[in-house]
Amino acid sequence: MRRVRYESTGGPLFLEEAPVPEAGPGEVLVRVEAVGVTLPVVRKVTEAAEPVPLGGEIAGEVVAAGDGVTRFRAGDRVTGLCFGHGYADYALLRESMTSPVPDGASAVDAVALVRGGLVALGALDAARPAPGEAVLVTAAASGVGHLAVQLARLRGAGRVVGAVSGPGKADFVRSLGADDCALYGDARWGEPVDCVLDAVGGDLLTPALAALAPHGRLVAYSSGGGTIRAYDLLVGAKSVIGFQMALIARGRPQLYERWRQELWRLFADGALRPVVHGEFALEDAAKAHAVVESRANLGKVVLRP
Repeated sequence: MRRVRYESTGGPLFLEEAPVPEAGPGEVLVRVEAVGVTLPVVRKVTEAAEPVPLGGEIAGEVVAAGDGVTRFRAGDRVTGLCFGHGYADYALLRESMTSPVPDGASAVDAVALVRGGLVALGALDAARPAPGEAVLVTAAASGVGHLAVQLARLRGAGRVVGAVSGPGKADFVRSLGADDCALYGDARWGEPVDCVLDAVGGDLLTPALAALAPHGRLVAYSSGGGTIRAYDLLVGAKSVIGFQMALIARGRPQLYERWRQELWRLFADGALRPVVHGEFALEDAAKAHAVVESRANLGKVVLRP
């Protein structure tokens, strides 16, 4: 089979031939049909001290199930988070991190919806917005952000604001249901909001925190890090909440499953629309990474083995 690999920090990415892996205990072997490209994986290539397998969200068809697997069998269509080599023709998923793809949905739909949607729903739940409150989403045109904008509206937000890196993304964010769009470089991001869902971190934390009204909540789910001064929290009685999906998946599987079902229900009803920026062949993984790294994407970037 083919898979994408790199040998040193920063790449380059290249295709190589490798043996098809075998499903071990608690694992399923999947013929991969779609791979979601995410910023955390892109950053592993550019920042990790040593090369790591390119994993992430995949979707496809089960071709074999390992010992102890009870929920899936050959022929099932599934999606899940791959911790090994996911940029490949075949990949392994842990049964606990695998979920079915319903009839009527494609593999591309699955990687554009499930992982990003779960993070968006989790960040919203962590923010605890009351009905009618205002929600601001940074990286609002990204794979997670464009779903968070829609979900905030569907969950009853009174006003939804998308914050983006450039004016070329404003129309796209408004088409998702945002009332307003702010640019990162603006001196102010409009009227104060009750909740900020931040996927960027770093230097953007300061203006994101400033956008909050008194008693507002900022949920940080970025891998970009950053520092917040305690004084900036004290003066407005503001809160910062960290969110990580892996903790939910491992520690609260029933909640994880409830969110997943909610996403598919909203998708089936036509209320939630995952947008795919572009589909790239496996051999063009470097081009897909360049789009995500430059934050040029409007929606999800997908690889198609």
